[in-house]
Amino acid sequence: MSQFSRLSRRKFILTAGASTVVSLLLKGCLGNPPEPGNSTLAQTTTGAAPAANINPEQAPETSKVKLGFVPIVESAPLIIAKEKGFFAKYGMTEVEISKQASWGSMRDNTEIGSAGGGVDGGQYQMPMPHLIAEGIITKGNQKIPMYLLAQLNTHGNGIALASKHLGKGMSLKMNGGTALFNQLKSANTPFTAAHTFPQVNQDFWIRYWLAANGIDPDADMKLIPVPSAQTVANMKTGTMDAFSTGDPWPYRIVKDKIGFMAALTAEIWKNHPEEYLALRADWVNKNPKATKAILKGIMEAQQWLDNFDNRKEAVQILGSRNYFNLAPEILEGPMMGKYDMGDGRVIDDKSMAPYYWKDEKGSVSYPYKSHDLWFITESVRWGFLPESTLANAKTIIDKVNREDIWREAAKEAGIAAADIPTSTSRGVEEFFDGVKFDPENPTAYLQQLKIKKVKA
Repeated sequence: MSQFSRLSRRKFILTAGASTVVSLLLKGCLGNPPEPGNSTLAQTTTGAAPAANINPEQAPETSKVKLGFVPIVESAPLIIAKEKGFFAKYGMTEVEISKQASWGSMRDNTEIGSAGGGVDGGQYQMPMPHLIAEGIITKGNQKIPMYLLAQLNTHGNGIALASKHLGKGMSLKMNGGTALFNQLKSANTPFTAAHTFPQVNQDFWIRYWLAANGIDPDADMKLIPVPSAQTVANMKTGTMDAFSTGDPWPYRIVKDKIGFMAALTAEIWKNHPEEYLALRADWVNKNPKATKAILKGIMEAQQWLDNFDNRKEAVQILGSRNYFNLAPEILEGPMMGKYDMGDGRVIDDKSMAPYYWKDEKGSVSYPYKSHDLWFITESVRWGFLPESTLANAKTIIDKVNREDIWREAAKEAGIAAADIPTSTSRGVEEFFDGVKFDPENPTAYLQQLKIKKVKA
């Protein structure tokens, strides 16, 4: 019996929809994904880094690994590590970066592994690695041990609303906009919003924003998973009021006059954790040196990305047909912290851009266990996991979060001691509504929240 919950796979499937429906996530967090491009990966790198003189003791057991990604800014470290030669620099010369059709596909391909035509790991929303490890979202509730190895980025997401709601007080703090929800509910045409995959990042961001503004996402409106290819069409026809979306899609939404951005997640929770690198535990256990080589390549890519002088080149690489398949100018603004919100507000603030190596609070790449705890606590808040899960949270997190491997890789790569966190907790976190999360007392966090499923 899973320590996590008694949430049945049937319940999850009913929530998520069939894998086709769950394709809502082609972007992970996006609104209107690009048409799938040529899935064949580029055979050459752009300005590849020279091969390192690898210490024989650190030489990887294999040079091959298959990593899945979803084409949003969260995937940038994987793509840059491949294209700039950072993986190859540490001996991982045969890394395959595999574009996934949806988060449902990413889950399914993780289950079967590369030996079965799937993937060894890659990019994940949280807490997907934990849910897979506990067998909560896998076929037959099969437990697939996973290791969470690094955080890929912070920021890079927002809440998009249909243009018909402009001027109705719908913003970070709604300022009377809640009346709209009551009107629609009374008319039996409830406000309808979509996220890209249930019970993970995108679901949590929109739920937090709504609840902080006095809206119960489970009672005052409809909050559903919708295939990403349908979200924009539904918004155009008036059947979709809002959805969670990730960079660079806000620019497209605004440019096409489809909608506007009510809030960036960087406004909801500044320097918040976003998506993560994780691998199947069996692959890591078999290839511990190769795992650290992958991490070294990711770390170098993250540092390269955080040099804003490199971001124009990054945009060219990410926007190519093999990856995002979109015009670079759509991606450049968000990557530089420039957001036309579509409601007259323009944000031009580099601190609001996605970060990959270091942000205002310190390390981005290091996988703080305190952040795992927030995702688990938020799952308890909404009834996705039972309250009793909190009593087992440390065991659950320690089984999946391998920050120790991150530390080893960082030391081998010569990362400065100042850039290697000395604690597994980032400390107290604060949200836009003044609520604080103290990882030393997650129950106190739950008690502060007015809208929740849990009784705490």
